[in-house]
Amino acid sequence: MTGRMTDTSAPADGPAPAPRTSVDFWFDPSCPWAWMTSRWVDEVAKHRDLDVTFRIMSLAVLNEDNDVSDEYKANFARMLRYTRLVTAAGELHGQAVVKPLYDALGTRIHPGGETDADVVIPAALAEVGLPADFIRYADGDEYDEQMRASHFDGIGRVGQDVGTPVIAVNGTAFFGPVISPAPKGEEAVRLWDGVVAVASYPGFFEIKRTRTTGPVFD
Repeated sequence: MTGRMTDTSAPADGPAPAPRTSVDFWFDPSCPWAWMTSRWVDEVAKHRDLDVTFRIMSLAVLNEDNDVSDEYKANFARMLRYTRLVTAAGELHGQAVVKPLYDALGTRIHPGGETDADVVIPAALAEVGLPADFIRYADGDEYDEQMRASHFDGIGRVGQDVGTPVIAVNGTAFFGPVISPAPKGEEAVRLWDGVVAVASYPGFFEIKRTRTTGPVFD
């Protein structure tokens, strides 16, 4: 009686796993709307296999040559401190620190309501395990070239007449969505599928309605 040998190198029966969805997310830490959208993406990532890379962009750079109010311009220095800090962290410590630092900054800025960067930054650095003197990168231009390159990489995919966030899903980029509050569970996934479907059509450019509420933080 002879036995039959099994080829253990043969692939298992059944469909191959679906490839991960590549997502690039450009954000300015100061923007409450980008924060809301990032919480939505976090929620979707619990239900879909997303490979999300968080990248910096800057509303100060976006608007540096635009006719904006003096009140808005007065915020540029503070906004730049946050974008410079995140850029330096990414350059010196890698992509793995970018999202945790964004979370630590954004939690204090947005739901926390803290407006003093000299309070926000030290607490955020401590939370992610970066030394206190890392704050020097928020006040210097050492990594401005990299910060601007990341900004223009994102904005170049969607055009100048938008803001933050910019999202690219498997290379297809769009601004927004601007949402409040960030949906949860099936509602979050349903919105994701709809937004990605709309953005994937090459001839689609805009869908919009007047905001009736500000950012609603959890």
